[in-house]
Amino acid sequence: MYEAVIAELNHLDGPDLLAPLVSDLFCGNIALVSSFGAESAVLLHMAASIDRSLPVITLDTGKLFSETIAYRAQLTALLGLTDLRVITPQANVLRVLDGAGALHRRDPDRCCHIRKVLPLENALTGFKAWISGRKRYHGGLRADVPTVEETDGRLKIDPLARFTREQIEVYLDRYNLPRHPLLEKGYLSIGCAPCTLEGGSVDNPRAGRWSGLSKMECGIHRSPAGAASHNSVSSAS
Repeated sequence: MYEAVIAELNHLDGPDLLAPLVSDLFCGNIALVSSFGAESAVLLHMAASIDRSLPVITLDTGKLFSETIAYRAQLTALLGLTDLRVITPQANVLRVLDGAGALHRRDPDRCCHIRKVLPLENALTGFKAWISGRKRYHGGLRADVPTVEETDGRLKIDPLARFTREQIEVYLDRYNLPRHPLLEKGYLSIGCAPCTLEGGSVDNPRAGRWSGLSKMECGIHRSPAGAASHNSVSSAS
């Protein structure tokens, strides 16, 4: 469906990739999904410089660090974002499947599914394209992430996919953007508090995520069709 757009734009990065998509090709039909994590300020600043009214979707799982919530408020005000959408899990799903709030200990994949994957699927309803902040230098399943691709009938854009860590740092310094407060405490990648430890390195910044498990992703960057094992979760909603 989007082959022509992909062929036309996949050589671009950063603002050069974002501008035609946000202001022209998908104007009114595109959203940015942000975790307000360690490097989120870069992509948010790029987007806000093009259109501060661009919908910004963020998932509040109910288990975020308090520092992340404060950072979200800080960046939203600083960048003048006018359409921040804080998405939470459905209360009835949590009540049925994670009433004690301890699901992350025994089944982290299912916990991510009900707190992140399902809420994001619902939040993206009606949008034809969405923007995320994945970068190849994070390694793992992100090592070959494309800048533009079609997933589940939508265009998915990763403007920072080819950026290096050095480019990210240069951008943050150039625009004097505030860092996430947990960075100075040694967290190089920041997710939910129970499943994130301090740590990480230049070569593996996500080392502190789901430490000790084979799990590498929360699931929002996989096709919903691949989550067959969680069909019972969907039915509970």
